[in-house]
Amino acid sequence: MDSQILATCGVGLAAVYVLPESGRDLRLAEVVEVSDGRYRPATAYALDSHSPVADACRLSVPLWLTAEDVARYGLRGDDAPAPVPAPAPAPAESLVDASPTDRVRAGALPLGGEGRLLGCLLVVSRAGEHGFSTDQRTLLELCAARAASGLEAAAARVTDRAETAPRCRSALLPTRGGCFVLALGTGHMDVDTAVLDLFGIPPENFDGDVSALLEYTHPDDAPALMSIVEPQQTESDQHLTFRIRRNGELRWLGLHCRVLAGPDGRPQRVLGLVGDASSLRPASDDVSLVQRLSAALSGTTTIRDVSRVVVESLRGPLNADRVAVAELEGDHLVVTVLEPPEPDAWPRSWRAQWRSEWPDASCHALPTLQNALREGHVSLWPAGTELEPHLKGVGPGGLAILPLPADGRMVGVCLVGWDAEHRFGPAERSLLTAAAGMAGQALARAHAQDAGHELATMLQRSLLPRTLPELPGGVAAARYLPATAGLEVGGDWYDVIPLSDNRVALVIGDVQGHSAGAATIMGQMRTAIRAYAVEGHPPDVVVAHANQLLVSMETDLFATCTYVDLDMEEGTAWAVRAGHLPPLLRLPDATTDEPEIEGGPPLGVIADGEFPMTQLSLAPGTLITLLTDGLVESATLHLDDGMRAVRELLASADPADPGQVADHLVASTLQRHDDVAVLILRYDGMRARPIRARWAVWRLPDAVMHARRFTARTLRDWSVEEESDTVLLVVSELVTNAIAHTQGEVQLALTLTGDRVRVAVNDASPRTPVKTENVDWEATGGRGLLLVAAMSAAWGSIPLSGGKQVWCDITLSPRVEPAPGAVPPQ
Repeated sequence: MDSQILATCGVGLAAVYVLPESGRDLRLAEVVEVSDGRYRPATAYALDSHSPVADACRLSVPLWLTAEDVARYGLRGDDAPAPVPAPAPAPAESLVDASPTDRVRAGALPLGGEGRLLGCLLVVSRAGEHGFSTDQRTLLELCAARAASGLEAAAARVTDRAETAPRCRSALLPTRGGCFVLALGTGHMDVDTAVLDLFGIPPENFDGDVSALLEYTHPDDAPALMSIVEPQQTESDQHLTFRIRRNGELRWLGLHCRVLAGPDGRPQRVLGLVGDASSLRPASDDVSLVQRLSAALSGTTTIRDVSRVVVESLRGPLNADRVAVAELEGDHLVVTVLEPPEPDAWPRSWRAQWRSEWPDASCHALPTLQNALREGHVSLWPAGTELEPHLKGVGPGGLAILPLPADGRMVGVCLVGWDAEHRFGPAERSLLTAAAGMAGQALARAHAQDAGHELATMLQRSLLPRTLPELPGGVAAARYLPATAGLEVGGDWYDVIPLSDNRVALVIGDVQGHSAGAATIMGQMRTAIRAYAVEGHPPDVVVAHANQLLVSMETDLFATCTYVDLDMEEGTAWAVRAGHLPPLLRLPDATTDEPEIEGGPPLGVIADGEFPMTQLSLAPGTLITLLTDGLVESATLHLDDGMRAVRELLASADPADPGQVADHLVASTLQRHDDVAVLILRYDGMRARPIRARWAVWRLPDAVMHARRFTARTLRDWSVEEESDTVLLVVSELVTNAIAHTQGEVQLALTLTGDRVRVAVNDASPRTPVKTENVDWEATGGRGLLLVAAMSAAWGSIPLSGGKQVWCDITLSPRVEPAPGAVPPQ
């Protein structure tokens, strides 16, 4: 490290420790003494020792030590004290505020973030000084970040000290560089003479304006530097490798800086380090790659185009096996392009969440990636690194995480993965950093040019189901791909709605047109159909209600849909079509069928339209496929030909994985003029079919008695004896509440499924029952629901058509089967 940086930071001694492969202790890799020999650093520190180096690494935070802390730690290293030379004079004028705030005399700064400890930087203040100021500590933390980058680039995990110094000395602490302080309000910049020397500017010719340095910057790297000169947020560390032109030649410099806030909370100053990065200069092939990427990105206008160019430009030259580009929306990553597109090439967890065109995943589920985005610089992970499964499968031989910066924030991320072992070189980091900077700026520009389209796509993404529910007796999978031709989005939607009595509703639909209005209508139709279905209406009534709702909305748009109500116990389905394509069936013998389903008009056309139902019977192992016309019809594809092609794909598909079947269906639709939605359910049937019994409760004085007698007979038939008293008590309370607090018909239903009995009482009141929190135990009422909650494993209430159902589940004790030949008790 340049002595100018250490002098500016008030450092008398700096020592770098690295973590060997064993991970048991930290070994001394390099020592730089500026003016001070008061302390002799130890050759090693055990990770479990009581020392500032070990404590900082275990806590993953910098430790700043006062004089008292130094004495308590006994910060001397070796037992024998080193001779103390005369203190060197402090610089006559310092760039930063050198007034100590708490007399901090030493610091231990861990190298690397959480989960990727690389080593530690130990610094001791110069003899005769009071300690490190706040600004000096900020610069030293940036020095630690730069040293961590050098460690990571050099892969400096060594096994003994003999290897340490030769392998790490040039990479850890660069010998040329300096500090700077930039005042954002005025653009005035105080710099070390070493920084001016890197730019080739004589000190007497520098007027203190930052624009004098920006003039030397390569035009392709200027936007990235401007995001630092004009930051949007504070307390953010930036790491950037950029090019300058000096005497007609390109030179590479490295920048580490932090934006500090003023009293009003706004960005006020930038403190940073500038160092020589000539050792990271890419080869001529890499330079041409960056130039080609820059030229290709200049012609992109959409986020999809930007992502495709980045993938195509990086995968081939880097010999990468996988490349993915994702946008950052809040705390979610929205993947825009995966290469290769085949689902088998990616981890299984990605196939379920990230395979469709608009997949997303929470950053919280990917802590390594989240940490890279927070730090804002390229992270390289060699083979054998322990990563979370979502990332390890992307690059088992090596993984590069490229945060994409723009305007002082992260707008996305690019992942580059290799299957075979890949060794990262210093030049590769520089190449990837430059590519990430250009890609981030291009993404931000595409967002600005395509704000309307992005708003519509974000709206449509939020209105589609994020995940599909787990179903008894079946597995569902869905895929959605927007049109690639044109910028507007459409109104295709799908839904899987669990219903009572082990029934499920499958819905797929399409709103006319491609606009934000179509996406809005789509969301309203999906919500309305789900509400009508959960209320318990039959399929024709659900679709008829949705039709009347759309007519009443006074919109010029109409919608089509197919609705299927499937009984998972019996395999019986009732299908309704409203101007939409019929479902396709793949039978267990690998043949396909397109059932004849009488259709009604599209939704929103005729207020009193009729929507007849058609019954279907499914055998276990049948695939039922619902789709929109974007998959089977286009300007170059006739509908009959498209349906025939889909049936051929279904016949040859493996039904064991419905998600993979859906992937194969949409894989061939590369150039899409319309949206594509596919919903597939594999019907397996239920191994343990429930047993049901129903009773109509008449409003008589002894109605509860009759309900209890019906329940007792049913339980005897089901051989439920031990829990019979509990079930009878629950029946008494629920039936009493229904008769006392509602009008109209009351129905009692008992269901035996496996190891539990469900008691359900239907009534005509839509009011949800409320469990009383404060009960007067001397009163005659108000305790019914408390008893139900206490006696059952679970209870609740769901709306039904014109009323509600109150239910509770009672767990049965395991039944003991009699031994063979045993004599039953008399």
